[in-house]
Amino acid sequence: MNTDILQTALAAPAGSFSVMALFLHAHIVVKLVMIGLIIASIWCWAIIFDKWLLFARLKRQMDKFENLFWSGQSLEQLFTEVSQKPSNGMAALFVAAMKEWKRSYETSSRTMPGLANRIDRIMDATLAREVDRMERRLLVLATVGSSAPFIGLFGTVWGIMTSFQAIAAAQNTNIAVVAPGIAEALLATALGLLAAIPAVMFYNKFASQTSRLATRMEGFSDEFAAILSRQLDEKAAA
Repeated sequence: MNTDILQTALAAPAGSFSVMALFLHAHIVVKLVMIGLIIASIWCWAIIFDKWLLFARLKRQMDKFENLFWSGQSLEQLFTEVSQKPSNGMAALFVAAMKEWKRSYETSSRTMPGLANRIDRIMDATLAREVDRMERRLLVLATVGSSAPFIGLFGTVWGIMTSFQAIAAAQNTNIAVVAPGIAEALLATALGLLAAIPAVMFYNKFASQTSRLATRMEGFSDEFAAILSRQLDEKAAA
């Protein structure tokens, strides 16, 4: 066992400290840790790019819909235009509310009891679905951000233990024997930080964007509910 450890520690030539060389000569446990961290990092970056595009698209769609909503055209015209294509964000709230309005009110000659409350509940449910879609897979970023440094540290501790065993077997504390094993071990910590830092940064960014967009949609939901309630009162008084 000590002979195998010694051969592993001495396998890399002196001065060979490239990332690939350190990975190839690392202990199998450290290699598995490194591979896992690399996969986690790639997964996080895929989520980051996907969420970046999602939030940029949602903001553009919300800006465009708000301009249309407050442009002065009738709700019927806007509903006809928006409902013909998939809707997200504020447009989804508007379409859901208008569908309930048409189902519940326009089929009756007078205001139906509870219509305003039903519209509120439908918009709340739609808002919850939109927020859930924005938050999807953010837990992966949070998990990687919090656990990757510890996983990397585990690989480092294991690598250092292996290096110390090699030193004891060789009975030699020369830097040429010690340095490669320590470098291999520290590479695991570096990969852990490389995966964790972007994950934490973008998790905080996307969580903040989700909160802002949700607040924006909630404000629109309240305004639109007030508009519909006012129209119900006017028709009831007519």
